[in-house]
Amino acid sequence: MADLKPMDIGEILDGGLTIFRRHFLLFMKVGVITLWFPVALTIYVELAGGTEQHIILALIVNVIRYFAGLFLTASAIRIIADSYLGRRPELSDALGMGGSKIMPLFLVGLGKGLLLGVIAAVIAVFAAIAFPRVATGGAAGLFAVLLTTLVGCWFIVYVACGYAVTTPVVVLEELNASSDAFGRSWDLTRGFKLKIFLIFLVAMVVVFVPGIAIGGLGAALTPDARMLGQAIEILSAALPILLTPLFSCVLTLVYYDLRVRREAFDLEVLSEQLGAGGAVR
Repeated sequence: MADLKPMDIGEILDGGLTIFRRHFLLFMKVGVITLWFPVALTIYVELAGGTEQHIILALIVNVIRYFAGLFLTASAIRIIADSYLGRRPELSDALGMGGSKIMPLFLVGLGKGLLLGVIAAVIAVFAAIAFPRVATGGAAGLFAVLLTTLVGCWFIVYVACGYAVTTPVVVLEELNASSDAFGRSWDLTRGFKLKIFLIFLVAMVVVFVPGIAIGGLGAALTPDARMLGQAIEILSAALPILLTPLFSCVLTLVYYDLRVRREAFDLEVLSEQLGAGGAVR
């Protein structure tokens, strides 16, 4: 049985990888069940001409993938909690946890996505309007707009880190309303946003860069290697099934670390919350 304790960045990343390896087959089952549909749609889009010819469908696929990822993370949280409590994680329990939290996960995920999207849109509109006007006005004006844009991008990252653990909060804590997850996450992450950013930066490189690299390799192939290119595109699209659970493991350990540092969070509290959040065997 593992113990809950404060962890540094390396311990969180190593712990996430250890849990991922220990329950690899179970995570793969959850990944296939939750992500097969958006992955299949992604493969269809890639083989049918790419996102340039199917922009609307590609957007829909990304939205479906986002919410499927929330379901996957909720299921992974149950697997990780059972592992910490010395229980044998079961697929049915994991999927049951995800299913029981699907509506609050949807509402919180939608709210977070809209909030970050609006901030990004405001920054993009500002840059699109301001850059052409100051381009002929000298280096000082251009620098000011560039600096303002960079500050806006930093603000997006800051807000995203503040709301980084909304999904574990929804899954493991009893909330009066789904929207309470935002305030709860912001409170837990107070003073730790830089640490969260660095952890997620490394985790996202591990999870997403391989798919991007493989996809770029497929795009770089000559037309004569069309079948090989399609095979590479399929592999790139399917990689999230393999790697997304790893990100979920890291996210869950970040949440545990924050609660241990701020509260008297231990295995007994985790067991009580798991009993409140889902069926206990």
